[in-house]
Amino acid sequence: MATLEKIRSKAGLLVLVVGVALFAFIIGDFLNSGSTYFRQSQEQVAEINGQVIHIQDYQSLIDEMTEMYKMQTGQTSLPDEYQAQIRQNVFNTMVQDIVLGEETEKIGMAVSPEELFDMVQGENISPLIQQMPMFVNQQTGAFDRNALLQFLKTIEDDNIATLPLDQQEQILKARNFWLFWEKNIKRQRLEQKYTTLLAKAVGANKLDAKESFDENAKNADIVYTMQSYTTIPDSTIEVSKSEIEKLYNERKEMFKQKETKVVKYVSVDIRPSQEDYNDVQKDIESLKEEFTTSANVADIVNENSEVPYMDAFFTEKSFDPEMKQFVETAQVGDVYGPAFENDKYRMFKLVDKTSAPDSVKVAHIMVARASEAETKALADSLMGVIKGGADFAELAKKHSIDQAAQNGGELGWFTEITALRGVNEDFKNAIFSTPVNDVMVVKSMYGTHLVKVLEKTANVTKYKVADIDITVSPSSKTYSNIYNELNQFISKNRDIAKLDTAAQSAGYQVVSNISITPDNEVLGTIRNSRPVIRWAFQNDKGAVSEIFECDNKFVIAAVESSMQAGYTPMERVAAGLKAEILAQKKGEKIAAELASKNLTTLEAYADAMSSSVDSVKFVSFGTRRISGIGVEPKLNAAVSLAKVNEVSAPVQGNSGVYVFKVYAENQDAKEFDEAATIRSLDASNMYRLSYQAIQELINDADIEDNRIRFY
Repeated sequence: MATLEKIRSKAGLLVLVVGVALFAFIIGDFLNSGSTYFRQSQEQVAEINGQVIHIQDYQSLIDEMTEMYKMQTGQTSLPDEYQAQIRQNVFNTMVQDIVLGEETEKIGMAVSPEELFDMVQGENISPLIQQMPMFVNQQTGAFDRNALLQFLKTIEDDNIATLPLDQQEQILKARNFWLFWEKNIKRQRLEQKYTTLLAKAVGANKLDAKESFDENAKNADIVYTMQSYTTIPDSTIEVSKSEIEKLYNERKEMFKQKETKVVKYVSVDIRPSQEDYNDVQKDIESLKEEFTTSANVADIVNENSEVPYMDAFFTEKSFDPEMKQFVETAQVGDVYGPAFENDKYRMFKLVDKTSAPDSVKVAHIMVARASEAETKALADSLMGVIKGGADFAELAKKHSIDQAAQNGGELGWFTEITALRGVNEDFKNAIFSTPVNDVMVVKSMYGTHLVKVLEKTANVTKYKVADIDITVSPSSKTYSNIYNELNQFISKNRDIAKLDTAAQSAGYQVVSNISITPDNEVLGTIRNSRPVIRWAFQNDKGAVSEIFECDNKFVIAAVESSMQAGYTPMERVAAGLKAEILAQKKGEKIAAELASKNLTTLEAYADAMSSSVDSVKFVSFGTRRISGIGVEPKLNAAVSLAKVNEVSAPVQGNSGVYVFKVYAENQDAKEFDEAATIRSLDASNMYRLSYQAIQELINDADIEDNRIRFY
């Protein structure tokens, strides 16, 4: 009882303690959830019409497109600017997929599985597939349906686990390649269906056709005189702030802008010093004696040159002018150089010279089994039946495991260098030493090949050259000196207001007033400068950066001003608006003065304008740019309505005031074909709508782009 009484006496305190504990539990759970929510929001690379794109999904598609690009180009790595372009293309595609998907879903439009099957392997193969080189018959240049079906059979084979690992990897890559293009074909088809629907809704009629024909069927030859607006000083024309504000408000939608930073920057080239040039010159000169006397130049080249030694013969057409001139006059063993040009020292040696075919045409049967012994047994068996007179092409179709099988194993033409780079040295040596129609067995990283020489070109003079190339680059000492000098400068000058004066005193040049948005990839013309842009959007007005290394430059940036997404402030566009109003007022003034003189001849107008009479032919309503004049739509319209031999009233154009006279009208001899013109207009509408319709959906979408956080 005593214990119970004690609890009762402390009831208020217990309630408080329990309440605090419950609150801690609830707020702890909220904070944990909030932390998850915060983490998720930090992973959002964009949000389009409420649909979130996470960084993982975005990066996955970037990786996919990067691999596709590497497969198609044969490159193993891509420059930063290529990666930037891929990131932008992926983002554009994701945005388009979302906005187009929303619109097509509203109207019940989709691409059915049956429709997709028909486009990838049915009766109506997509042009994207038909144009792929791997599905084009090398002899006819036409799409080869059998090659496509064989490819699909290969990548859909359930037994790939039984193949060697390198072949499994190749098949998986081919499968990913196919799935990538299948998605793109489906996307393209959906877009085509949507834009076709819109185009049919705005189809041309016979009135449109007649108007279009008339615009271009009739044109005029004119004589004209013009007074440029530059003849009137700007100071004589008054433009008020209210007039600029009025025009700004009328044009406001044209001045929409993304979040913008205005920056200034200092860039310093990371260039070799004279000491660096001297050191490289000494290095290459020290190699000359050994390079001249040694019979094994391959090691010397590979240890010292940035270009590896190629143990192959080349024709002179493969060489640059400097090397071509050398081989044409050199004897075997001669050495040229060292020579210096464009920051590079070069030295050549003519290793050998021969007369041999430039190219060899070959076919092959590539075989592979689960074990080396089984592969050898199959190759020996095939070699036996070939020697017995069996048809090589038919055996290739039946036994070869690569895509050339359906074409009888034909691989096409090889030079020594393409054979060396594309396969290996054994393959190169074999095909150039084997007589036409003979077959040999060669091993490579791809498998075991039975290779048949089909043809050889005529013998030509070929050269084997050892080439030592050494580009002079900044040494670590030079790099440090340039960096340290710039670092000392910026450590003393972190006040943006004084940066220009300090830079000038230090011998640095400041580039100012550069507007950038989050989707800009480069600052000015500086390559690989995306990190500087990211820094700018993470800092406010007045901030001065540390040193960035961008390609071959050191860069320091400073934020001059920041502008939120919305409309460009009037102050930043006022100069352009004022110039437009000035031109309009000058035009009105010139036209009024000319009208008051009651002039009747073109020559009189020319005198009054202090100008001369000129001529131009073939001006019509549809002429986009008038020869010798430029873009003047008001003049186009006036000419199309004018009568022959009548002097026009003054026409206020973009660049000045024009007075003209039509002296001849020309009629197109081609007869009006209503049906053909309608087809042409419909095709033009389709082309225009295919871009404009999707772009309009994107313009109207609510897009929050956070890529600047990540890239």
